[in-house]
Amino acid sequence: MRITGISTHVVGTPWRNLTHVLVHTDEGLTGVGETRMLGHTDALLGYLREAEVNHIAGSDPFAIEDLVRRMKYGDYGRAGEIVMSGIACVEMACWDIKGKALGVPVWQLLGGRANAADPRIKAYANGWYTVERTPEAFHAAARRVIERGYRALKLDPFGTGSFELDHAETTRSLALVEAVRDAIGEENELLLEMHGRFSPATAIRLAREMEPFRPSWLEEPVPPENLKALAKVAARVNMPVATGERIHDRIEFRELFESQAVDIIQPDVGHLGGISETRKLAATAETHYVLIAPHNVGGSVLTAANLQVAGCTPNFKILEHFNDFADAEIKKVVKGAPEVVDGYFTLSDAPGLGVEFDVDAAAEFPQQRAHFDLWAEDWHKRDGAPRGSRP
Repeated sequence: MRITGISTHVVGTPWRNLTHVLVHTDEGLTGVGETRMLGHTDALLGYLREAEVNHIAGSDPFAIEDLVRRMKYGDYGRAGEIVMSGIACVEMACWDIKGKALGVPVWQLLGGRANAADPRIKAYANGWYTVERTPEAFHAAARRVIERGYRALKLDPFGTGSFELDHAETTRSLALVEAVRDAIGEENELLLEMHGRFSPATAIRLAREMEPFRPSWLEEPVPPENLKALAKVAARVNMPVATGERIHDRIEFRELFESQAVDIIQPDVGHLGGISETRKLAATAETHYVLIAPHNVGGSVLTAANLQVAGCTPNFKILEHFNDFADAEIKKVVKGAPEVVDGYFTLSDAPGLGVEFDVDAAAEFPQQRAHFDLWAEDWHKRDGAPRGSRP
């Protein structure tokens, strides 16, 4: 079997574009992969056009390691977000082809279920706080999440804070978290997001003030580039620290593990090079007693790819899910899209990734000039944007 070519299909939303890649073969099998870009979609498409000619066309879709190696190192450049995202799309699609050809799900090819007695993968909700930043509105929205069956949710309550957070905004943020904890009860998980925008001193102060509400983790408390700053925070807070969504090469996680500054890593399968790279990273994390909870704000294909990793990974904690709250209109683009029931995904037995991409449905959602501004006060007022949500 040989790859004859690829086709790209961008599903547009006002705040991000979802790039889908179909990998076609000479035996009629087609696989699909996906990534989510913020502001770099055209650059990704340009890279994929060149990679198709230089590396992809004519390759054996079963020889995934060889194809990834050539795409990553074959042009003598340093692979960053664009290249690793392009690799991820093609790599996922090759796994999809391999699973379909052999009649088994990808997780089976990766070693089988880590928990054979329970095919479920716990999910947490993001994108749900599409409301005004008041305790009453957050309380009501959080209750709706629990009523849908979720047992964990994440929020960033800190508004436009950056480096510092003044007394008024600190008080407001505390009130929002208190309202959410009251809404979801003590038995459900509350995950706290900082989006890497505070100084260590501010992050430590805020984390200590949030401790009574028992967050299950503190996510990206400081900018991700400075590991010593992250280690400073981790040493002085009494909750697990999570980070990793903006690291695009698994090798770059080495110093993060060595620093002992992280308890949970959050690689983005769509930016890290795909399923194999994430699985390798998870195995390394296991040797450092670190859990994995992938960053997942793409669409249903990317969610399906994450679930393949989740199913075979002993140190997998939980999977982020955006689609229930930000993507109602575009769900029809993917047939067999994973769904959360009573707070869990069920690992599919369908061959490959277990989903099918509908090209005709995707054409209804053309690429947009998507724009995401984390600090814009009027973000929630933009038409079509997931109000109040953060990726």
